[in-house]
Amino acid sequence: MLSRRGRFQQRVDLVVLMRFPLFLMLLLGWAEVSAGAIAAGGGEAIFRLGSLSGGRALIGERRGGLDVKGTAAACATCHRRSGLGMAEGQIIIPPITGRFLLQPRTLNVRDMSTPQRHGTAWTRLPYNDSTLARAIRLGIDSSGRQLDALMPRYRLDAGAMASLIAYLRPLSSGPIRGVTEDTLHFATIVTPDADPGDKRAMLEVMQHFFEDKNSFIRGGSRPMSATRQVEYRVTRRWQLHVWELTGEPQTWGEQLRRKIAVEPVFAAISGLGRSTWQPVHQFCEQLALPCLFPNVELPGGTGEDFYSVYFSRGVQLESGLMLRQLSPPGARPPDNIVQVYRGNDIGEAAAQSLKRSATERGIAVQMRELSGAGDLARALSGLRPDDVLVLWLRGADLAALPDPVPAAGQILISGLMGGLEGSPLPRAWRESARMTYPLDLPAQRRVRMNFPQGWYRVHRIEPGAERLQTDTYVACGILAEALGGMLDNFVPEYLLEQTEAMLSHRLNNGYYARLSLGPDQRNASKGGYIVRFTDGTGSAITAESGWVVP
Repeated sequence: MLSRRGRFQQRVDLVVLMRFPLFLMLLLGWAEVSAGAIAAGGGEAIFRLGSLSGGRALIGERRGGLDVKGTAAACATCHRRSGLGMAEGQIIIPPITGRFLLQPRTLNVRDMSTPQRHGTAWTRLPYNDSTLARAIRLGIDSSGRQLDALMPRYRLDAGAMASLIAYLRPLSSGPIRGVTEDTLHFATIVTPDADPGDKRAMLEVMQHFFEDKNSFIRGGSRPMSATRQVEYRVTRRWQLHVWELTGEPQTWGEQLRRKIAVEPVFAAISGLGRSTWQPVHQFCEQLALPCLFPNVELPGGTGEDFYSVYFSRGVQLESGLMLRQLSPPGARPPDNIVQVYRGNDIGEAAAQSLKRSATERGIAVQMRELSGAGDLARALSGLRPDDVLVLWLRGADLAALPDPVPAAGQILISGLMGGLEGSPLPRAWRESARMTYPLDLPAQRRVRMNFPQGWYRVHRIEPGAERLQTDTYVACGILAEALGGMLDNFVPEYLLEQTEAMLSHRLNNGYYARLSLGPDQRNASKGGYIVRFTDGTGSAITAESGWVVP
C-alpha cells in the first residue's frame, strides 16, 4: 500500500501530466506504432514496439504504480522514433542516442562535435555500456544521480540489454542524405497528370519562398553563440529540386529512385498530384523520406505510415462527412445511396470508401461509373424520391448536369472535386444540392488570409489559384519553423517529430480551420462542414452543420 507521501506524489505526477496532453498521449502509448519488418526481440523491437523475444511485452516500472507495458513502455513512446526526445511545457524528454549518451562532458562548446539538443546534460559523465545498463535498470545516471521518476525502470536480461544498447549507439547518427555543410536539399514532386497552370502557381510560390529564405544568408553560413554557452549553426542555404514524373504510375517509383540517386534530398515539400499519389507515398515510406503537405486530394498509404504528412484525408474525409450527414447518431439512415463518379479518378476511391462504411450500417449503395461524355443522363436516370444522390465529379461534369434536377431525396457533391464555392453547378442544382466543405468557411478565414495575401502582393504573385498557392506557402512555412527548432540535428524522423510538436501551437494563416498533429498522426485537418449555396450563380455558401469530425 502506498504511503501518504506516495499517494500525494502519484496525484502530483498525474496532475503535471494532464497539463501537457501531447506528453500524456505519448506516456500512455496512444501513438500508433507499426511493427513493419522489425526483427522480433531485437534492439529496434524493444525501442519502438516494447516487444521482447518470444512475443513478451516490455514492462516499465514506475513509483506509485504507474507502470507501463508493451507499446506504452517502448523507448520511442517518449524519446520518439529519432531518439532525440521531445519537450512540452516544462517537461523535457532528453535524447538517448549514442552521440548524446556517449559524448564526453565539456563546457567548451567549440570542442563539441555533437549538435545541441534540449535536455542534454553536458556536465554529467559520459555513459558506457555498464552505466547505461544501470540507468535503464535502476534509474541512476552515469554520475550516480537518480533519474526523473517519470523514467521507467526496465528489468532487461543481458541479451536484451546488449541488443538495445547496440541499437542506440548509431541511432540518428552519421551522414544524412541531402544535408551538406552549407545547404539543405529539398524536392517537390509533380505527377504527369497535374494541371500545368497549378504547377506554375505552386512553383512560383516555392521559388519566391526559397529565395526569401536564402536572402537572409550574408557571407555564408555562420555559427551563433547563445545563452549557456550553446553554439549551433543557424543558417543553411535551401536548394529546391523539381522532380517531374512521366508515364504510368507503376513506373514512378523507379523514376524517383533514379532522381534521388542523382539529387539526394533531405525531404520532399509540397508537390502536386491529381488522380493518384500512392506510388509517391510508397516511395517516401520505403526510402524514409519525409514528404510534407503535398497538394493532393487523395493521400496515399494507411494510418500506420510515418513519413508522409498531409493537410487532410481529402476526398476520404469528405466521404466521412457525407456519412455523418446522412446517418447522424440516433437517426434512421437512408435506404439507398446512388454514387456517380468517373473511373480512374479520385472520386472512385472516395465512392468505395463511402460504400464500405454505408454497407456496414445496412445502407444499400449503387455505384454508377461514367466512362464517356454522354453518360451523365444515363447515370442519373431511375432515381427514386427516397434515394440519396452523391456526385464525385469535377467541374466540367458538374457544369454539364442536365435540367431538371432528378427527384432524389438528398443530393450531395464533393466540394474538393467540384471547386468548392466556385463550383460551376447549374442554378437549379445549386438550390437542391448540399456540398462537403473540409476547409474553414470563407468568412471565417478572411482575417487569417491577410498575411499570405500580403506576401503575394509583395512578390507580385497573381492569386489565380489561391487555395493551392496558400497551401504551398503554408507548407513551406511549416517546414521553416520545424527546421528552426531542430538546431543542427538534421534527422528525417526528427523533422516529422518537430512538425508534430509545433503545428498545434503555430499561428494558422491558411484555408484550414485548425491544424494539429498528435503523435504519429499524419492528417493535420480532421473535419469540415456541410454547406448549401445561398444564391443562384454566385459563390455565397452557408454552413448547414457545425464543424464535424467524422
